[in-house]
Amino acid sequence: DGNVYWVEVRDTAAMYKIRPRKASLTIYFSGKPRKAVRPPWDGGWIWKKDKLGNPWMSVACQGLGASVWYPCKDIQSDEPDNGATLRITVADSLTAVGNGRLKQTIKNGNGTSTWQWEVTSPINSYNIVPYIGKYAHFNEKYKGEAGMLDMDYWVLAYDLDSARKQFKDAPRMMKAFEYWFGPYPFYKDGYKLVQAPHLGMEHQSAVAYGNQFKNGYLGRDLSGTGWGLKWDFIIVHESGHEWFANNITTKDIADMWVHEGFTNYSESLFTDYYYGKEAGNEYARGTRRNISNDIPVIGIYGVNKEGSGDMYYKAGNMLHSIRQVIGDVKFRTILRGLNKTYYHKTVTTKEIEDYISKNAKTDFSKVFDQYLRTTQIPTLEYKVDGYSLKYRYINCVPGFNLPLKIHFKTDQWIKPTTEWKTLSLYPEGPTDFSIDPNFLINKQ
Repeated sequence: DGNVYWVEVRDTAAMYKIRPRKASLTIYFSGKPRKAVRPPWDGGWIWKKDKLGNPWMSVACQGLGASVWYPCKDIQSDEPDNGATLRITVADSLTAVGNGRLKQTIKNGNGTSTWQWEVTSPINSYNIVPYIGKYAHFNEKYKGEAGMLDMDYWVLAYDLDSARKQFKDAPRMMKAFEYWFGPYPFYKDGYKLVQAPHLGMEHQSAVAYGNQFKNGYLGRDLSGTGWGLKWDFIIVHESGHEWFANNITTKDIADMWVHEGFTNYSESLFTDYYYGKEAGNEYARGTRRNISNDIPVIGIYGVNKEGSGDMYYKAGNMLHSIRQVIGDVKFRTILRGLNKTYYHKTVTTKEIEDYISKNAKTDFSKVFDQYLRTTQIPTLEYKVDGYSLKYRYINCVPGFNLPLKIHFKTDQWIKPTTEWKTLSLYPEGPTDFSIDPNFLINKQ
């Protein structure tokens, strides 16, 4: 139907064998690109005007795919090894911002200018995006784990004062996430925050920002705890994707929990870093109210099909539960190890799951099966009988075995399975029973 074109490149003299050498292919195309219906969720080109009536344009196309506006290999599993170059021609009165670093601006002598941006790292096709508008620019240097990092900010000129104040969360984000995840993955390309005509998106090295210079998510706290109003959601969440989505990218969007689950949990880790561990715990638990348990988190493979929106809050709380089992030191080591081991790589959920289990020295395979591949929230069934506690898991996959921290006379750990087990407290006697609330577990 014209939506996909297959291009076969063959060495005819070699009978269907492709010669192992570099070659170039030039494609000329034109037309009227699709207009976004509800960006960034239902994507395409965004044609708007700012408050002063100036043109303001960009693109958002995650999920839908970058082929909505330019010819490309529209799959996450294959990224250009050496990045991409964008040449954006606009009216002289406008500014064009792209990924990576600005290499040159050429005055064409006909009322237009061409802005050339270059990103040198591998990049998802949906992350290659132009921003066009009446932009003003300011920047700062950040002393990070891998040296001095350029942090640049492009905003509509009349919002410059608001941005200077609100964007102070950007270096705060960088400090917290380099602590938890390791060095920012794109020092060569720099970090940019660009005001966009939509809410936000993790465009690599040019993060889209449209949160109206408010804390929270457009002024709301998605956790309902109050902690989410202490910081700007879009700066924290979308920048967190630089580690999980842009550095570590899933081969198939069915595994999008790797992008969204870790980045959802980055919000709790940011809160933990600046406001204390219990604040981070409260934020993580608060986001559970957004879990729907409609369909599994992992989608259908091979057909560009995401799973449930629970890839955010349910997957994030799964990670929070795993953190309770292995402790903060090992959990942080794993987060940093993931970003080092899979630096600028595409992955599958199995690779991530196996890495966590191996480095935690705990088999979490049934935990991943439970929270990512079913809609069930496991339940601990228990009975207090005299001086003993009897317990087992129900509403779960066979073999589900997440260890739990409980309070039964004292704080202690149990290792429930689907078979009944007994914990005896004789002669001290029974007391109130509770499960540490940081586990995503029901009880009855």
